[in-house]
Amino acid sequence: MTDNDPLVVFMPSGKRGRFPAGTPLLQAARALGVDVDSVCGGRGICGRCQVLIAEGEFAKHGVRSGATSVTPLSEVESRYANRKGLVAGRRLSCSTRVQSDVVVDVPPESQVHRQVVRKDADAREIKLNPVVRLHYVEVREPDMQDPSGDLRRLMEALEREWQLAGLACDLAVLRDLQTALRKGQWKATVAVHDGKQIIAVWPGFRDKAFGMAVDVGSTTVAAHLCNLGTGELVAAAGIMNPQIRFGEDLMSRVSYAMMNPGGALQMTDAIRSALSALAGELASAAGIEREDILELALVGNPIMHHLVLGIDPTELGGAPFALAVDHSLTLRASSLGLAVHPDARVYVLPCIAGHVGADAAGMILAERPDQGAEMTLLVDVGTNAEIVLGNRDRLLACSSPTGPAFEGAQISCGQRAAPGAIERVRIDPATLEPRYKVIGSDLWSDDAAFAAATSATGVTGVCGSGIIEVIAGMYLAGIINQDGVIDGRLQDRSDRIVANDRTFSYVLHRGAVPMQITQNDVRAIQLAKAALHAGIRLLMDHLGVERVDRIGLAGAFGSHIDPKYAMVLGMIPDCALERVASVGNAAGAGARIALLDSTARTAIEDLVRRVEKIETAIEPRFQAHFIDAMAIPHKQAAYPELRKAVTLPEKKESAAQGATRGRRGRRDTIA
Repeated sequence: MTDNDPLVVFMPSGKRGRFPAGTPLLQAARALGVDVDSVCGGRGICGRCQVLIAEGEFAKHGVRSGATSVTPLSEVESRYANRKGLVAGRRLSCSTRVQSDVVVDVPPESQVHRQVVRKDADAREIKLNPVVRLHYVEVREPDMQDPSGDLRRLMEALEREWQLAGLACDLAVLRDLQTALRKGQWKATVAVHDGKQIIAVWPGFRDKAFGMAVDVGSTTVAAHLCNLGTGELVAAAGIMNPQIRFGEDLMSRVSYAMMNPGGALQMTDAIRSALSALAGELASAAGIEREDILELALVGNPIMHHLVLGIDPTELGGAPFALAVDHSLTLRASSLGLAVHPDARVYVLPCIAGHVGADAAGMILAERPDQGAEMTLLVDVGTNAEIVLGNRDRLLACSSPTGPAFEGAQISCGQRAAPGAIERVRIDPATLEPRYKVIGSDLWSDDAAFAAATSATGVTGVCGSGIIEVIAGMYLAGIINQDGVIDGRLQDRSDRIVANDRTFSYVLHRGAVPMQITQNDVRAIQLAKAALHAGIRLLMDHLGVERVDRIGLAGAFGSHIDPKYAMVLGMIPDCALERVASVGNAAGAGARIALLDSTARTAIEDLVRRVEKIETAIEPRFQAHFIDAMAIPHKQAAYPELRKAVTLPEKKESAAQGATRGRRGRRDTIA
């Protein structure tokens, strides 16, 4: 290269250099370290390396650029345009050669490390830098003068065309290598893991590989299928965790493992079968084969983490709650019996401590509370709530045993979130009449068209978000007091209040399946929310703070909670309501980030070592916080921010005793 050679400037990076006329733009980009994607190695097959030739005078660079700065549209580009289409003005940088000074714009979709915008509520961006990459190569054919093996010649091609040296190769790849090379007439696509390991070889050209991000929850398992080349989310699915039949909560599953020889193995088999079924469902939805899934990233709480790995979780059932392993793992999918590509790898995010697992690590990776000054509270609400509090100075984490009540279990009319489940509830404080919405319809129950709109599903039960709203609504309407006691005296005002043995219930829905909120239901939610709030309060104590600046509600359940009603109930501490929001399935989002960006794996592995774990089981203050948090919204906290948006009822004494006496009197009269 000389000072007389054409100047090539790449935007938006601004990288520049002089190259001899006739140099392919892709070659110039690679020489300058410009981020331009390619799978086919410059053969004009994949179309990943598209660029725009800028038109005009660029005084800053001293360059006049235009169509004549490069060679005309080549035969290779015309062929590609006819086959797959080429946007007007776009050129394939591998087939476009420099003729004179030129400014080249690299669009985001042609960048290897581009940002991928998630299309969920939080719409965060993910840097695309997958650990698995595809490389198209042309391999020298064997001959009598060169007795070298096919693998050696494949590796020579990878080093020559992609500068990949010193690669290892899986045995399963070797078994099919010769067939693949000959079927592809010595042209092949190679999948390389982390720039070190050949994990798949296909005959001919292939430009798509897929990965699966999985959040293994105690109650539900959620999975997302992503195109590793583009970052695109191509399919999503979720199922109930089949381990529920061994126990609804985590400790009951540990007990099952302790009391039943082979019990842990049964639960391991169940969850692995579920993961394989999810892989099949996602592949079918995306129109691909299971074997196209080359990488998985997995998060889960410590007990789910251990059971997926086939590790007996018994040690997690008692102090000191020792994990078998807390650092990240990269394993072959075949070692876990997962029905995907036989040489696919599974990356398991690190755990933080015995009761704060890889799901919490995923939540931290997705939300990065360590990058700001504001005091951020993240809560993944589930059977076992994971709580993270802090900022860039310090991060604390704990778990709190909320139980399955928030997800519909242990509630008389509770059910999982499915079509027909009540998910939104409003109660008129004057008449005590409810109106509600069910999953699958946008209409409220007092709409004339509601019955017709829900005829297919009916009204089948109340899911978690509906349970929170109905009990918070009962408090705001005065049906229950701050202690959670249903006021039986309201029978005189509304037939929605009915006697139920020694207590009272609130009739939410009359129909083929009548639904009542019983006193026991209210107590179950109080116990769950008190455990959650007490865990949060412990972290606030350790950080020495009395308020939080931002609250993120995570998890499949958290994403459907109305922040106002969660705060009315006292699940979370006081905070400006506009600073409380769903952050979606943040644990699953963290798994997806780790799937699509290999650098994020190093980041979270370093970050979890900085997180301070608080063990609620041995904290003497937990019980006091728990008792105060049983009240609605709280026995001590004034909730000034909440009061700006909601008029909270005045405290009133429990009416249980008087109501019971009155009810007995009525029974005597009837008798």
